Formats: sequence, structure tokens, C-alpha cells
Amino acid sequence: MKKTGSELVVHALEQIGVKFTFGIPGVHTTEIYDALNNSELITPLLVTHEGGAAFMADGVSRSSKNIGTIVIVPAAGTTHAMSGIGEAFLDGSPMLVISGGTRRDSGKHYQLHQLDLSKIVQGITKKYSLIEKHEDIISSIYEAYEIATSGEPGPVFIEIPVELQMFQGNVSDMKNYVRKYQVPKPVSIEIKKAVDLLVSAKNPGLYVGWGSVDAAESIIKLADALNAPVSTTLQGLSSFPANHPLHTGVGFGLSAVPAGQNAFKDCDCLLAVGVRFSELATGSYGITVPENLIHIDINPDVFNKNYPAKVSIESDAKLAYDAILDELNSRKFKSSINKTALTEKIAKDKKAYFDEWTKEKKKDIVSPGFFFKELRSQINDDAFMVVDDGWHTFLAAELFPVHKPKGFISPTDFNCMGFCIPASIGTKLSNPDKQVVSIVGDGAFLMTCMELITAATNKLGIMVFVFHDGELGQISKFQEIPMNRKTCSIIGEVNIEGVAIATGCHFISIDNDLQLENKIKEAREISASGKPVLVDVNIDYSKKTYLTKGVVKANLGRFPLNEKVRFIGRAVKRHLFG
Repeated sequence: MKKTGSELVVHALEQIGVKFTFGIPGVHTTEIYDALNNSELITPLLVTHEGGAAFMADGVSRSSKNIGTIVIVPAAGTTHAMSGIGEAFLDGSPMLVISGGTRRDSGKHYQLHQLDLSKIVQGITKKYSLIEKHEDIISSIYEAYEIATSGEPGPVFIEIPVELQMFQGNVSDMKNYVRKYQVPKPVSIEIKKAVDLLVSAKNPGLYVGWGSVDAAESIIKLADALNAPVSTTLQGLSSFPANHPLHTGVGFGLSAVPAGQNAFKDCDCLLAVGVRFSELATGSYGITVPENLIHIDINPDVFNKNYPAKVSIESDAKLAYDAILDELNSRKFKSSINKTALTEKIAKDKKAYFDEWTKEKKKDIVSPGFFFKELRSQINDDAFMVVDDGWHTFLAAELFPVHKPKGFISPTDFNCMGFCIPASIGTKLSNPDKQVVSIVGDGAFLMTCMELITAATNKLGIMVFVFHDGELGQISKFQEIPMNRKTCSIIGEVNIEGVAIATGCHFISIDNDLQLENKIKEAREISASGKPVLVDVNIDYSKKTYLTKGVVKANLGRFPLNEKVRFIGRAVKRHLFG
């Protein structure tokens, strides 16, 4: 049979369950967009920037079972999208990138957008493929989907030249997609070794990441069986419910809140699942890991990179948790740990820390503690919170309890500013009946705020809270502490209401703690009607989070003595004498 390449592309995307594509049509993709317009299963969405398209696709992948997909032009479209592709690559999020390609049949050189895309994208994708004939289009997209969603997920890039899109070619079969990937199962002897360590431990602990996010029920069962405290990575914040009595918070080292530091102080066996012990997750490697470390991950490359493991197990997280539970049950294991004493101490530490942030309501500024307390009381348990990179990220991580899996979505190891708003759009598209709350600093907001037009056009009622302090909050604090100066971290005056007017959003301003209840209620009610809401929050950034303090302490502690003296001396001198 004869089919155009564009028809073959759309057939393959429908088969793998793509619901939305994001991008900006250009001369190298008009045929694909025309074919997408004929699809009854896929909705193509126009964005304002391909970087936003990639973040939207990431939001789809992280919040649903569908793979986020972008359709972009080569050259500029690709380089614009690179930030979102890189975020997905380092954060382990599946993404399918369909790029148009310049003509290969004309014999002409120096065409519009003609670049060797393979050299550009191979470092931030799991695979790059150039399609050379019609017969390969469907099978290549199926293979790309398998690679993107198998093992540790990530983005896959496919380039399809224009002549294949436009012209008809012979294909033998419009084959349907059949999943080939087999989920890695843990080896029983390694599970027995892990359980040997766990049952002999006096104070076991669990440390879970985004790789565990689909195994929340199994984690709860295992934590209850072991009577073990549970901490999470920043990205994996939603892998364990914050309202469970064994939950301690993000991390357990210098950058963890007191509940985490105290509960893990005497930990003699750590079960780490779906984590990579990355810089951000460990508070700049400021954690102490016990000798008895059991490390489980679907990607064996992460083992023994930063912390040596006594037992390493390559496996899907849920299968590993369930295998450990089965082994514990077969041994009729009963924990001797005093669970009541442990959970009471965790609760006491949590309350004491939160009380530090909610001492007295302020009439001239918004306190983070009261903001997150009111927000938590008003939104649903299954709401999604999407954050960006910045000071607000760590405030949200410490002060906002997340109760459901995938309820907290953040840029982490790539740590790209501008993630929040487009990722919120992708999340809302995939979860139209659930609330989506965006928390973003004013610096990150400026990078992708015009994507709110995409939200308004498609009637996506996201709530965007801009923490507005006029600075690049996180970096300005890191400058201020040791340097007593802020270089290139003060933002020009921004009229947030003007952005709301320009993009078709409802605007709200929260100036102090006394307005929180009514203003958040207004945001919630307006967003429920399908209109995006933009909220200008006059935030107080004066109090430091433990994560910030812990990172500074961890880094300074590793400095050579002479450099440590120099840095401390410079800070003291500048703070005393200006």
C-alpha cells in the first residue's frame, strides 16, 4: 500500500497512546501537523516556544500513563526545545521528540534549518534516529517508545525528512503496536541478602525517590512491617504520603528538617529504592550513609557511584518491594522497634519545625508557613503541585505535605528554570478533573510566563502562584551569605497583573497573611471554571530552609582548610565593613 510519511507518523503515535503533541508548525512539519489535524485520538497544541512544548510534554509523562510528545522543526526548534529535553533526560522522564528534517532528495546544500541534529541531541537523549524510508517510520516510532519508557525512562529523538512526510511510499503493513519490554525482576538470592541486613538492623530506614513513585502502597506496607522511618528525594517527594506517621521529609542529612535528621541519626541499614544519590537529592552529598546500604534501581549504572552499597539489586521498584515483603512474611518477621515512640518523635519534630514558620500572621507580607498551611487546607488531596527551580522549591518541599503519588512535580537534576508553567499545562491537560497548583519564583516566571496564553486558549484552569520578591531568590541568598553582595540577581520591576491581562488570566494579588484564606478560595473557584488564575504573592524570603543551610554547611565542610579560612574571613569582613 502507499502512504505518506505523515500518515504513517500519526498512525504510529495513535498506536502508542499519544493524546497530545506540542510544538510550533514550520515548513519542515506542516505535513505532519495536517495529518495530526485529521486524527480523532490526538490533539496538537500550539505553544509560544518549543522549550515550553518540551516542558509540557514532560508534565504529561510525569502525571499520566501517556508519553509526552513534541513535534518540532529542526535547527531552531530543536535548540529551543533542548532545555525541556535535557530536563527529561536527567530526571528520568520519557519523551518522544518528532522533528522534521531537511530534504535528502534534492542534492542541495545550505538549506533552511540544515544542521547535523545527531551531534546536537545525542548527549541528552537515549537515542537519535534519522528515518531514511517510509517502511521504517512506524517501526522506528515503536522502537523509540520502547526505549523512552524502558529501564530508566528518557527522551528519544526521531528526525523525519520533509520528502518522506510529503510524498507517498510503499509500506507492506500498517502494523499495530505490541509491547516487547519486560520489566526487570529482582534476583531472589539478592533479595534474601537484603532481607538479612534489614531483619538484623536495630534502626533500619527507607530512602525513596521518583523511581518508587508507582509503588506507594508497597512502600507503606514495607515501612509498617519494618517500623522504619521513610525519607524521600526532592523529586520523589510524592513517593510516600506526608500524612503517614513514618514520613520524615526530604533527605536525612544536613539539609533535612529535624524530623529526618533525628529519625535517621542512628540508622544502621538503609534501603534506598529508585534513587541516584544525586547532588540535589543528598543536599550536596551532605548525608552519611550506613555501611549496610541496600540500593535498588532499574538502572544498574547508578550503583556505587557516590556511596558504596553492600547489596545492589537491578529491579523495578514495586517488584522489589513486594519481593522483600514476601521474604519477610516467609520468615514471619516481627519488628522489635517501638513504633509508637518513633512516630511520636517524628510528629513532635514536624510540629515544632512548622510552628517556627507560623508564629504570628503578618500584615505587610506573606509568610511561607501560613501560605502553605492555607493552601493545603483548601485544595484536594489528589491535587498536583508543580514547582520550578528556586527558593520556593525548598519552601514547598519542607512546608507543603503531599499526600498522593505524583502529586509533586519538580525539575531536579537538570534543574531548569522556566519548567513550572508549561509543565503545569501538560499536567492539567492529562488530568482535567484534578486541581493543578503552580508555585514559581518571579525569575523563573519571566522565562515562560507567556505560555499562559496556551492555558487560556485551551481553557485550562491552573492556579499559578508567583512568589514575588524582586530577586533570583535562591542565588541571591547564596551570594548574600558569603559575599554580602548580589550580582545580577536583582530583577527589574515586573507588573504581574500586566502579564495576566496580556495572556487572558484572572489576576489576584496576595499582599499579606490576612488575605490568604479569601484569595486562595477565589483562585480555587475561578480556576474550577476553566480560566487560568495568576496570583502575585508578596512573599517573605527572610527565613532560610534547612535544605539551603545544609547545602552551604556541606560544601564549606569539604573546602581545604586554607580556603575555608579565606571564605569565612571574606564573609566576616564584608558583613562587618561592607
